[in-house]
Amino acid sequence: MEFDKELDARGLACPMPIVKTKKTLAGMTAGQVLKIVATDAGAVSDMQAFAEATGHQLLSSETLGKEYVFFLRN
Repeated sequence: MEFDKELDARGLACPMPIVKTKKTLAGMTAGQVLKIVATDAGAVSDMQAFAEATGHQLLSSETLGKEYVFFLRN
C-alpha cells in the first residue's frame, strides 16, 4: 500500500504508539496516509479505537511476526 509518511513505534508501550500517531497525523494534510509499525500487542485494539474516536480511516491492520503494521488515512 502506498503511504506518505512512516512512523516507527517499535519498542514503545501503550499509550505511546497512539500519542505518536496523533502527533504525526496532526502534521499531515487531509487524505494523506500514515504507515505505523508497532511491537506493542495492545496497539491493535488501540489503533482501531483511535480511528473510530477521531474519524481517521484505518485502511489496514496486519500482524507480521512480532510487529503490527497499520495504515491510517488522515
